[in-house]
Amino acid sequence: MIRIRQMEQRDLALGMRLKEQAGWNQTLSDWQRILELEPDGCFVAEYDGVAVGTATTCVFDSVAWVAMVLVDEPFRRRGIGSRLMEHTLQFLDARQVATVRLDATPLGRRLYEKLRFLVEYDLTRWEGVPQANAATAADGLRVEQLPPERLEDFCAADRQVTGTDRRRLLERLFAEDPRRFCQLCRGDTVLGYWASRPGSKAVQLGPVLAQTAESVGPVVHAALCAFAGQNVFIDVPVLNCPAAEEVAKLLKPQRTLTRMCRGQRVAERSQLLCASFGPEKG
Repeated sequence: MIRIRQMEQRDLALGMRLKEQAGWNQTLSDWQRILELEPDGCFVAEYDGVAVGTATTCVFDSVAWVAMVLVDEPFRRRGIGSRLMEHTLQFLDARQVATVRLDATPLGRRLYEKLRFLVEYDLTRWEGVPQANAATAADGLRVEQLPPERLEDFCAADRQVTGTDRRRLLERLFAEDPRRFCQLCRGDTVLGYWASRPGSKAVQLGPVLAQTAESVGPVVHAALCAFAGQNVFIDVPVLNCPAAEEVAKLLKPQRTLTRMCRGQRVAERSQLLCASFGPEKG
């Protein structure tokens, strides 16, 4: 028998075990943050009393994000993933959100299509160890740690690019470690922003946001070189060809994810979204 219940603190160990089984990059701190951001919207599936699956949500006004949909390998193909998603969508329908989004692995895409999710675009996950490049400092470019008084500007840029007000997630991440937020400047002009988080396998870089199409290349290059000598993951929308071309100079493609949407589409500015970012990557 399948039973869906709310996730509790004691379930974080299950989450860590399942994400390790899947080869994902989250840490215990990520699971803790996910649960605290939406405690009523994180769920565990039990099969005959054994906890075997997870699903989480994060609601940003009219837009919701679904993540961490995981089922223990020995218990797959028993309808557990479907039940988890149906329960999750019922929760979000009750919240009357207009849009539900997620990033699907090839394994999960078929399930989401059955639940009326439509493909928006693909993302390429790039991985590697970037090397420092003197060009980062060329043309008067300057990398700065984001001052606390400029966090509002970062949140505003993220909202304009993604079409979603993700302030509460970004503020939480900034409070955890403000050193992880940076901006690229030329003189008094900010060309773009980025944030990152430490993962269990690599630094997860994102979001990376350009202020103009012309600044995409310099912002992506500077963001990657800021992590010279470290293993990095970065998820780049295939729609943003200039960002992908810049990343390809320093990293190698690892795998493809598919961004999917159920309900009203969000008006993103993909030409300025250099690297994607969801709550599960926060």
